[in-house]
Amino acid sequence: MDDDPIVASVRKIREELSAAFGFDVHAIFADLRRREAALGDRLVRQPEAQRPNEAGHPGSAMGDLPGNTRATAGG
Repeated sequence: MDDDPIVASVRKIREELSAAFGFDVHAIFADLRRREAALGDRLVRQPEAQRPNEAGHPGSAMGDLPGNTRATAGG
C-alpha cells in the first residue's frame, strides 16, 4: 500500500520540528506558547469548559446535565 502524500508530508514536518527542538516536547510547547503570545488578539480563544465543583452543587457542570441523577447538596 502506498503512503498517502499528505500523511508523509505531516510526518516529515513533525520530524523536522521535533529535531529542531532536540525532540523535547516541553521545548516545542514553550515555543508554541511564545508564538501564541506574539499573536495577541489575533488568536481566537475558546472559553474554558466549566468543571463541577467537588461537592457537585447545583449550578455546577454536573448538576446542569440532563438526566443527572447524582444527589447534590440541598437537592
